[in-house]
This record gives sequence, structure tokens and C-alpha cells, in this order.
Amino acid sequence: MTPALLITHEACARHDTGHWHPESPARLAAVLKALDNADFAGLAWREAPRATAAQLALAHPAAFVERALAAVPETGYVGLDGDTILSPGSGEAALRAAGAVIAGVDAVMAGEVASAFCAVRPPGHHAEPEVAMGFCVFNNVGVGALHARAAHGLKRIAVVDFDVHHGNGSQALFWDDGEAFFASSHQSPLDPGSGASEERGAHGQIVNAPLPPGAGGGHFRAAWSGALLPALDRFRPELILVSAGFDAHREDPLANLELVEADYHWITLELRRLARRHCGGRLVSTLEGGYHLDALGASAAAHVQALMEDL
Repeated sequence: MTPALLITHEACARHDTGHWHPESPARLAAVLKALDNADFAGLAWREAPRATAAQLALAHPAAFVERALAAVPETGYVGLDGDTILSPGSGEAALRAAGAVIAGVDAVMAGEVASAFCAVRPPGHHAEPEVAMGFCVFNNVGVGALHARAAHGLKRIAVVDFDVHHGNGSQALFWDDGEAFFASSHQSPLDPGSGASEERGAHGQIVNAPLPPGAGGGHFRAAWSGALLPALDRFRPELILVSAGFDAHREDPLANLELVEADYHWITLELRRLARRHCGGRLVSTLEGGYHLDALGASAAAHVQALMEDL
């Protein structure tokens, strides 16, 4: 079995958000450059397919999917909100980004690989079922999770999120779903303003660990070891999906946490150990935030290195 799979597509680089926007094509280039060296010779690369309208409709009403794609301009830029910008290449990029997570789920369910990393953009974890926001058009990880149910018959799906911003879209999508687990560590206060520890979901299956500005790796690891990982263990997932944002890094310009590459390596190994315990090692992660290019590339490399290591 190939140790891990990288899924990406060149269309994701054609999602142009404007020269001023932090969620730029250079982010994806930095990640791919960091993974294109001898240390990752065993990493298989695969092209992301397009998500279909029916697959997107697992997480979003069909009317919303139609509106979002219809908003893509033929020229210039359109803002779905002040942060979420579309250009002529954005529709194809959004379809490939969601399609990558679907392909990752299919690959781990087929036993081709134990884990997959989707190097894609636009990100997805802020996209609520009927609202595109926070740089996100479709909720890529949510589409992948619900595809795992629809196509593979799984029930208990876990989504975990270590982006510095709370995954409000994923939380909203799974709030009423007793067989979907969501766990997040994130800085608070910070946009989007959700993710208080009291937000537990309709069935107590959501666990949030807000971290104060200035918190570093010790605080991050304590939150995961003390609350989030034990809750995930008790949930006994059949599949783990990861919103892998790297903007909690100490160099990131959009937030104020103090993580380093070793922290991302550590949490990835911990999640893999739980995946091996409960779901045959099946784990799919997808790129969310990370806006300091060097730190983003190094952090993504640490994450993928941990996906490839023997446990």
C-alpha cells in the first residue's frame, strides 16, 4: 500500500482573489513546492476530480450550489462577501477542491492508501450550508464526510479542525447530526466569533477548545490531549477527516497563536493513532488556512511527513 496520497489540481491555482488578498494562489504553490523533493518520494500524486452538483448537494441545498456557481464572473471579480472573492477560475477550483476530498475518501475506503492530503483551494470550513464566507465557497470537508455515508455506507464520521479560526461552517453542518463528531481548537477571540466551549451540538457531539492569543504548543497539545482527542476516542469514528489549517503558526500574519511545525507533526501522529485504533487508519485531510508562505510550506510538509511515517 502506498503510504499516503496527495490530491491536487492546477485549477486551484487559477482561483484569483486579487493581489491584495491573503488567500492567494501563492499559498498552494508554497505547499506543492515543499512536497516536491526527495523526502516525499513515496508520496503518490493524483489529480482531483470535479465534485458533481449531486455530491455538493449532500452538504448544501441545490439552490445554493446553483447560485454560488452562477455568481462566478466571466471577467473581473465578484465578492460573495467582503472576504470571499470569485474570479473566472473560481468555479472550477471550487469543484476540484470539494472533489479532492471525495477522491481522498474513495481512496482510503478502497484500501489504496491509509491517508490522503488534499492540497487545494479555496478552503472550505467556514462555508455554512447556505452561506459562502471566510474565503470559502463550499464546505469541502463536509462534502467529503457526507459522501462517505452516501457512497460507502459509513455512519460515524469525525471531522477535526486545527485551523486557527473556528470551523463555523462544519459545526453548523453537523450541529444536529448525532453520528457526526466535530472537534476544533482555535484562537478566541478571533473571526468568525463562534467556537465557545459551551457550543456542544444537539447531541453533545461537538467539542470546542478555544485558545487565548499568545498560546503556544504546550497549550495546544494540552487542549487536544485533555479534551479533544479523548472525546474523539470515545466517539469511535469509522473515518476521520481533518481540516488542516496552518495559520496557528507563530509566523502567521492573521492570528496570534505560537505553534511551530513540530506541533502539526505531533497532532497528525495522534490523529493517525486514533484512526488506526478505530477505523483501519483511514484519515483524509484537506488544506484550510495558512498565510505566511514559508511557514505554510514547512507546516504542510510536517503534516504530510507524519501521514507517511510508520506508526
